[in-house]
Amino acid sequence: MTTSRFDIDGRLAAVYSSYPEARVSPVIGITGNYGEGECRLAEAYYKSVAAAGGTPVIIPPLADTDAIINTLERIDGLLLSGGADINPLFCGEEPLPALHSVNRERDLPELLAIRLAYNRGLPVLGICRGVQALAVALGGKVAQDIAATATVKHSQEADRCEPTHTVALLEGSMLRSLYGRGRLAVNSFHHQAVAEGGPRLRVVATAADGTVEAVESSEMKSIMGVQWHPECMAEGAPLFGWLVGEARSYREAKALHSRVLTLDSHCDTPMFFASGAHFEHRDPRLLVDLHKMAEGRQDAAIMVAYLPQPKAGEDFRSLVGFPVSGPKAYADLIFDKIEALAEMERRYVSMARTPADLLRNKRQGRKSIMLGIENGLALEGDAANVAHFAGRGAVYITLCHNGDNDLCDSARGCGTHGGVSRLGAEVIAEMNRRGVMVDLSHASEKSFYDAIDISRLPVVCSHSSSRALCDHPRNLTDDQMRALAARGGVAQVTFYHGFLRSDGKATVLDALAHLDHAVSVMGIDHVGIGTDFDGDGGVPGMADSSEALAFTRRLLARRYGEDDIRKIWGGNFLRVMAEVQAARSE
Repeated sequence: MTTSRFDIDGRLAAVYSSYPEARVSPVIGITGNYGEGECRLAEAYYKSVAAAGGTPVIIPPLADTDAIINTLERIDGLLLSGGADINPLFCGEEPLPALHSVNRERDLPELLAIRLAYNRGLPVLGICRGVQALAVALGGKVAQDIAATATVKHSQEADRCEPTHTVALLEGSMLRSLYGRGRLAVNSFHHQAVAEGGPRLRVVATAADGTVEAVESSEMKSIMGVQWHPECMAEGAPLFGWLVGEARSYREAKALHSRVLTLDSHCDTPMFFASGAHFEHRDPRLLVDLHKMAEGRQDAAIMVAYLPQPKAGEDFRSLVGFPVSGPKAYADLIFDKIEALAEMERRYVSMARTPADLLRNKRQGRKSIMLGIENGLALEGDAANVAHFAGRGAVYITLCHNGDNDLCDSARGCGTHGGVSRLGAEVIAEMNRRGVMVDLSHASEKSFYDAIDISRLPVVCSHSSSRALCDHPRNLTDDQMRALAARGGVAQVTFYHGFLRSDGKATVLDALAHLDHAVSVMGIDHVGIGTDFDGDGGVPGMADSSEALAFTRRLLARRYGEDDIRKIWGGNFLRVMAEVQAARSE
């Protein structure tokens, strides 16, 4: 008679007794240790992940970037396991005599994986060696041997499940919130430790002798590392629960982005073309490039030809850095450059003029770029030039920038016209006729109300936040928001810190507060996102396009549903675009 242990058919019958066969759980990649020609992993790591509700997979120490990237694309969280010392050469330091053995098979692939995971916003938990690898990969430093400064024993002979010293947890840290207290008893098996967290990590736990025992992201990312071994302790469950929970959120947002079109309605990336920035690289000068859009799973961006408003006596050409004949020629030059970069990377990115173009590109696996103009100065005082830019594919024209022009008064202007000028009214009518959206970001209040009265079609504010939360003339009052919504328009919350907070440093939480406020005033059908990336936009938690997915995770955590998020991430803006383009009467 077959015992239950060996009854494979019986076990399969239980698996197939209902559908689906298994509950969906986030996949956690665990870096494998290496020794004697083998990839090794202590069982406590993968059992702890499984107990927390994750699916563990082992990542071998292979320094093949294709293998690393393809692995990261298929996991939802990364667990960095313990092991041998980090080679100090990766920190730019020479080895001290007290340095123990290093692991050449493991260091490089793990450091590469950490940086690539960081760029993708993957949740990461580092344990023992793993926290040290985090520090090295993200710009910190490791103390090669702490014996000279330690007054607490950090390498115990007790059983691995036995705590032997305590650590103090920083007030306000993720770690302290997980455990709900300020001190925690831990085990310890190390002689290296993190010396400095660097710019991306902050120290959140220390031993009594000052040894760093834990770090977490200082940039509002899902990154944490601990020096002890929670997988061996009864009190380790909260850390694995945290990692699996963050990974579940990441997985949900990733799946949502596969279904929802994500559009940033305003970025100033072309401003960097004169300095030789490369959209096809992961260029540190840019907040929006092809790699960052891919990492954040962002589908589309409207790149604008930004035209600075000359002051009296200034030559426009001296402000833009290109020897052009004037504003119109400069806008054309920027459009030429955008189209050229799209052509160069045509396998991965395409120009788009309509909402249908965006959806087609997404289905075909390509990113999209749309064109916009920031400052009606580009029209050079002639409403007939609207037709020229409509023909080039501009989906909106921002009537003005920081200074009055010949179309209207700016929020930062002097009230030259008392609102929209006669020429401005002609331009608005022509934009309606040519299917180009009227953008009122930067306009004064009087210009705003004049424009929505003049336009026979809904208007947009491509990158504007709420004056009720940040009293800046560039922001919209609640009354402006209501008037915009009443006419079917949309206001796109921006991530420029000066429009989010009147004092202190803004973060993504401030942007979310502005979004929540706009929803409460206007309703979910009239809000969106216009980051102003590469035009001084970007805050911790939404610093560039690679964090678009992280922003969606925060929307989900605030109980916004999929339909809401579809509207926020461009659906509302595209509704107005479609209506304006449908009314075109050339």
